[in-house]
Amino acid sequence: MKTFLLLLLFLIVGPVLAKSNLEKSGDIIHLLLPATALTASLVIEDNYQGSWQLIKSGLVSRVAVEGIKFTVEKDRPDGSGDDSLPSGHTADSFAAATFIQQRYGWQWGIPAYIGATFVGYSRVQSNKHYAVDVLAGAAIGVISGLYFTEPYSGITILPTASLGHYGLSFSGTF
Repeated sequence: MKTFLLLLLFLIVGPVLAKSNLEKSGDIIHLLLPATALTASLVIEDNYQGSWQLIKSGLVSRVAVEGIKFTVEKDRPDGSGDDSLPSGHTADSFAAATFIQQRYGWQWGIPAYIGATFVGYSRVQSNKHYAVDVLAGAAIGVISGLYFTEPYSGITILPTASLGHYGLSFSGTF
């Protein structure tokens, strides 16, 4: 039994250890963005409305990605498969980043989009995807996030810019 558990652990952890630091970082952020979005929706909000919006956005994004991957057989740059288009990591990350931005505002959305962009960058630099795969994944994630996410009814802070004037816009329900 002990040998079986060690073998199972090696099969799970081995591929992660073999990855480059850049690819590992992208994989970690790919998981952290949706986890952070879900945690925020559960901690900040009194009901599960945000959580359901995130779940719907993520599921629709993932179904679209897998449907396209199944339909369009495009080889990966490293030759590891024919499921390069679109990037699922990038779609997941941009769906979560768009949820965060739409639900809680740009002050949280900008760092989330930076993280999602890094995930896409890491996929191209790790030779897992071409740039067009990452752009397609980002578009799927953003569209899904925009479609399913409504702003949280708390206070929203947005950056504004107009004719040389810059500032912050505060809005909320009281």
